[in-house]
Amino acid sequence: MSAQPEFNKSLSDEINIMPAAHEKLVELLSSEEDVNGVRIFVSGGGCSGMTYGMTFSEAPTDYDAILEKDGLTLYIDAVALSYLNGVEIDFVQQGMGASFVFRNAFAATGGSGACGGCGSAAR
Repeated sequence: MSAQPEFNKSLSDEINIMPAAHEKLVELLSSEEDVNGVRIFVSGGGCSGMTYGMTFSEAPTDYDAILEKDGLTLYIDAVALSYLNGVEIDFVQQGMGASFVFRNAFAATGGSGACGGCGSAAR
């Protein structure tokens, strides 16, 4: 019987956090009580494709990979990591607003996130 490979819980360069995003996430984390990290998640599917997001987290689960870098801790579950491997996260200010931007998201899966059947129903 062959042993299952151990899940790699420690990340290094699978997720690239740009300096502006790193600074903003550390700032946000420092203002929260009972929060130890930021969870990056993937959800959805269907015609709108996969979506991603972030939320504060108290602790990792048994299925999380962890990225620790200069005061920032990210938790990413194995399924989300398979979609986000190679993603670049930045924090961008445009006009009067600012937001986190995920670049190259879902590049590892080879999909565009588009639904070929949308808007083409037979009449």
